[in-house]
Amino acid sequence: MAKQARAVQTWRSIVDAAASVFDDYGYERAAISEILRRAKVTKGALYFHFASKEAIAQAIMDEQTKTVEFEQEGSPLQSLVDGGQQFAFALRHNAMARAGTRLSIEGVFLGGPHPWGDWIDATARMLELGQERGEVFPQIDPMVSAKIIVASFTGIQLVSEADSGRADLREQVAEMWRHILPSIAHPGVIAHIKPEGRVDLAAQAREKAEREEQEARIAAEAKEAGSDPATDTGSRPGGAGLRGGGSARGTQAGDEGDEEPAGAGVTAAGGAA
Repeated sequence: MAKQARAVQTWRSIVDAAASVFDDYGYERAAISEILRRAKVTKGALYFHFASKEAIAQAIMDEQTKTVEFEQEGSPLQSLVDGGQQFAFALRHNAMARAGTRLSIEGVFLGGPHPWGDWIDATARMLELGQERGEVFPQIDPMVSAKIIVASFTGIQLVSEADSGRADLREQVAEMWRHILPSIAHPGVIAHIKPEGRVDLAAQAREKAEREEQEARIAAEAKEAGSDPATDTGSRPGGAGLRGGGSARGTQAGDEGDEEPAGAGVTAAGGAA
């Protein structure tokens, strides 16, 4: 059990560190030595989990899709809009999302899975659900529309990055939806859709950061006073915000021996501005 936990921790450390390196340098200029430095693991540990740099990149591609969760209840179109705004927010604050997007744009997966396939499939499923619930026009081809939506989002985030470092991405994505929704959805449904998303994710992240800062202060004061903050129910963490880099996936348990991480892994998500 300890070996399995250690293997998962090592895998997570490598993927998170690699995401930050790919985000900074892109695929071609990303060096294994820099991934090792940021992950604080040995070369043997890295190659125990990944056969190549391309395999690490593919893992990041798989992980980036976990930054978005489409709600299955309520309006499928609103859930689709909310998911797009979740990813727009992640592109500003989550290295995993940025790295996965950069890798897709660079097209490093020659002969491998379509880099946009997961996003297109997920979008098409939500459009199909919208048709079943009477929100989306029956004549719409979900797969065709899904490709247009994903391509539009990709182009908009690139323009936003160039214009403002993605500072205006939330509004730009909202404008995308204002243009696309009339071509796929009934007017009566559009009137109830919020193109900017139902949740202000930036405000939510700030509240979470403030809550964590307060909890850390309470814990520090309790420690200084000689009490155990773990017994103080008032200092327990509240709900979580947007997932940063997805959940850690299980890996094959093995004896890494001396290939255990020398320190904690790098977190993919950055702080919210």
